[in-house]
Amino acid sequence: MITCRLLGPVEIGVDGGAPPAELLWRKNLGLLVYLARSPKHLRTRDHLTGLLWADKPEQAARHSLREAIRVLRKCLGDDGLLADHDRIQLDPSRVQIDLAEFERHERSGDWAEAAALVAGGFMEGFGIPDASGFEDWLVAEREQWQGRCVHALARRADGLLRCGELHAAAEVTALARAIDPASDAAARAAMQTFALLGDRAAALACYDRLRQRLEQSGSAPERETVDLAERVRSERQWRLAEGVPAEPTSGAELRRAPLVGRETGLARLVDAFEGCASGATPTAGVILAAPGLGKSRLAEEVMTRARLAGAAVAAVRCVEADLDQAWSGTLGLARGGLLEAHGLAAASPRALAAFAQEIAEWKDRFGGATAEPISLGAALVDVLRAITAEHPVAVLIDDAQWLDPDSMRALIAAARDLAGAPVFLLFATQAEPSRPELDDLRSRLGRDLAGTSCVLAPLDRAALRRLTAWAMPEYTEEQADRLTRRLEADTAGLPLLAVELLHALALGLDLGRLAGAWPQPFHTLDSSLPSDLPDSIVAAIRVGFRRLSADAQQVLAAAAVLGDRVAPAALEKATHVSGNALEAALDELEWQRWLAAEPRGYAFVAAIARHVVAEDMITEGQRQRFLAAR
Repeated sequence: MITCRLLGPVEIGVDGGAPPAELLWRKNLGLLVYLARSPKHLRTRDHLTGLLWADKPEQAARHSLREAIRVLRKCLGDDGLLADHDRIQLDPSRVQIDLAEFERHERSGDWAEAAALVAGGFMEGFGIPDASGFEDWLVAEREQWQGRCVHALARRADGLLRCGELHAAAEVTALARAIDPASDAAARAAMQTFALLGDRAAALACYDRLRQRLEQSGSAPERETVDLAERVRSERQWRLAEGVPAEPTSGAELRRAPLVGRETGLARLVDAFEGCASGATPTAGVILAAPGLGKSRLAEEVMTRARLAGAAVAAVRCVEADLDQAWSGTLGLARGGLLEAHGLAAASPRALAAFAQEIAEWKDRFGGATAEPISLGAALVDVLRAITAEHPVAVLIDDAQWLDPDSMRALIAAARDLAGAPVFLLFATQAEPSRPELDDLRSRLGRDLAGTSCVLAPLDRAALRRLTAWAMPEYTEEQADRLTRRLEADTAGLPLLAVELLHALALGLDLGRLAGAWPQPFHTLDSSLPSDLPDSIVAAIRVGFRRLSADAQQVLAAAAVLGDRVAPAALEKATHVSGNALEAALDELEWQRWLAAEPRGYAFVAAIARHVVAEDMITEGQRQRFLAAR
């Protein structure tokens, strides 16, 4: 049995071992592969001599063919290659070729297995310069397999992106672009991957390389690729202080860990959004999780994918004070993405007037509307309908347990009233305090309302082990297993705490001197004070805080004291950090996942981090000065 791996540099095996050297002679190997790919695995002698030995006299060419047949029979057995006076036929059961495996996986849509067979272009680096007929065949085969392999790799990358496997997707897209640097599909897959990794510059550089290469041949990128480049270009550009790294890294020095243990939930939510967008169907998603389990991170990943897919995205992050502020969520959405959406101007004058009456930015743009305003709930439905006439809309309500009742009712009513409109509503919420409206919404999902819900659980040991491998790639298996057990004990499987601890370890924290395990009986992450947490977690948050730039430390300390959500003007007043320096500090805190932003202000991503900073990282004098500056 001969095994052939042809999708990449040629690899040949015989009966599980190395092949004889004469089988690897170029024309012997070319004959084997050509017969394996021929119809019925059959060719005439004249055809083969003309293909491989056209440069020789007829008798010499026939002799060379006989020698090649002898070598193949030596490896295949006498009945593995049937030859008569005119024809030569290969027994396909004696040759195992990766192309056949690829085609099976391709037919079944198993892109993971198909992509795993691809290591490069067809017979990469192989050629027979003095056999022009074979070279012509090789060029045609390479062109065919180039397209098929790139398609499989792009589909595999899409599957990995759906599950949050960004670094694995980056490796797959790099191979696809190496196989075909002029492929739009490969470029789009790479651009999406870089954008999701937060590397906007790399995504745009990938597009520029494709555009320049295509221009050299007199063509241009496909419209879909151009549109994606424009969406990437409009993505957030981080304004970080000098010395603060913005590029993704392979370890934990940045507090931007890969999404681990949430692959199923991410895939379901992305599928729900895509079904909404393609089917023009109002759809809802609910993420239910205790504090520290990563609901905000999961929601952020879904919204980023929606934005890259061309949706208008509007988002608010609620705080407890919003619960008693009528229409605060609706007005937050109006400021948090709807105002910039294409198609908004087509909304009714009465709807535009309703928001212009409440929000200065809307008044500046639509202040000339003289119509009698309608209710904010009706205005929200009207605005969403107008925007969805041009593209899908994805709406995120984070910490939806604090969403005011008026806005909650209006959003749920929108899902009912916007039949035929691609509106995706995503609610990320905690179980407590309970919101009956969300419980009812979850019970309807899949029945009279399209959508899905995800209940997040603590990370299991396998997921923590993957985080450990990301954070400490230099660790041995034994060291990584030992650290994983410590993570499991100290963090109770909460990704928030696990990432904090790994981040601090990467920066030099010595766990050997720290003790304790969490949680203590009857404690939750919200109810725990810094003194209730194990020393390792508090020390980890301290290490991360001290790693920030001086301005970012000042701003974060002020945010910890001044309230659940703090406007930039209040932070400037309290810290005297202003202008570009304030913008850079706030971007650093967002980039490092300390703070989350929306038009109304900044809030801590994790309440426990706020407690540690407020209690352990600032003096009483600083606290009083921050409060006095309000």
